[in-house]
Amino acid sequence: MMGERRVQQEALFYEFSLERHVPEKHLLRSIDRYVELDGLRQELAPFYSEMGRPSIDPELLIRMLIVGYCFGIRSERRLCEEVHLNLAYRWFCGLGLDGEVPDHSTFSKNRHGRFRNSDLLRRLFETVLQRCIDEDLVGGEGFAVDASLIQADASDRTRVEGTAGLPPGSAGRAVEEYLGVLDDAAFGAATEVTPKFIAPADPATRWTAAHRGPAFFAYSANYLIDTDHAIIVDVEATTAIRQAETTAAKRMVERSITRFDLYPERLIGDTAYGTAEMLNWLVNEQGIEPHIPVFDKSQHTDGTFSREDFAYDHKRDCYICPAGKELRQRQKIYRVPRPLVDEDGMMRYRASKLDCESCSLKPQCCPKAPARKIPRSIHEGARDMARDIAKTEGYRTSRCQRKKVEMLFAHLKRILKLDRLRLRGPNGARDEFHLAATAQNLRKLAMLIPMPTPTSAT
Repeated sequence: MMGERRVQQEALFYEFSLERHVPEKHLLRSIDRYVELDGLRQELAPFYSEMGRPSIDPELLIRMLIVGYCFGIRSERRLCEEVHLNLAYRWFCGLGLDGEVPDHSTFSKNRHGRFRNSDLLRRLFETVLQRCIDEDLVGGEGFAVDASLIQADASDRTRVEGTAGLPPGSAGRAVEEYLGVLDDAAFGAATEVTPKFIAPADPATRWTAAHRGPAFFAYSANYLIDTDHAIIVDVEATTAIRQAETTAAKRMVERSITRFDLYPERLIGDTAYGTAEMLNWLVNEQGIEPHIPVFDKSQHTDGTFSREDFAYDHKRDCYICPAGKELRQRQKIYRVPRPLVDEDGMMRYRASKLDCESCSLKPQCCPKAPARKIPRSIHEGARDMARDIAKTEGYRTSRCQRKKVEMLFAHLKRILKLDRLRLRGPNGARDEFHLAATAQNLRKLAMLIPMPTPTSAT
């Protein structure tokens, strides 16, 4: 029999517990165990006046931001609406049933003011990371590094030619931040090459077509992770260019050592981190094994001998060609001594012209030159070490572990919806990446450490 809708008279009193309403297995219950904001409140105290009307509780704002980034709620206006309606969000934010949700404009005022001046979001990330370390989720032996392009909040319709520079009268917070990082190796000083296009709304971004599709303005999100459980050890925002990414990798490794005493035995990365300078920094300055492919363009494709066909003799400091002849750094004596190392950090080893002219292998070696020349980096020792590591079984394991970084970026864009930034400027990108990395570490804590089973009263 079909039932009928019965209109019941509203009760005068309700007995409702928000604590009992939130399921025990809800993600926010697991995350709440690791959100410790007491120390952050003390750091924020100097940025508040002792007089005047009480402000919005900063812990409430931070908890709301954590909710937004954990559940992919990108709009602050929508975040306020969701917290107002969702009982689990209210419980996590400590609002109860009747607590008033702050206006969305409060977030922007605090982001660009107290939060940024106190570097609060960086401290929040490090607080969660320390909890991961305390829970033995960070081994500290193997780290992996990578970068991913995140589209900036800048339209390509308003782009201007890079050679023309910023239009006269360009102003705004993003422009001021751009002018402030012109000497930063992660942004303006990353390269001397003039960009093809500039975004007047956010000039610190980079016009890139690295995805082999339509070009767009982007920032790079740089992650340094521990390979045991893919915990994000550090995060850095840079402009979307390879030189800036290697700079970010160095900064993140140094911070992990100085702030958390995490000294990795090996660093895993792709070819972008296989430059001679980067490998030398890892091997000779930090003592870290580079599980990184060497960035090398010496392979010939025209059928002639490549550099790998020449054996280097360390004792005599010379190359031995396939015909058994020597290539040395200097064959002539000049009146004015010439430097052995050029401005690119390369040394040139040259064969004797007489040896090459009478050699039967000349058509395969240097058919268009009188004698063969071999360039060698001053950091070739570190490059050789990376090549030797690439032949080991541990290197094959590292290649598989590097995919953990790519999985985090896929999670960042598809689950947390951070495929396009909402904040502009280097500081805006930094804030968003810190919050996203914090949310990912919190979710990993909740997944790896189950909630304790409640004991029933007897």
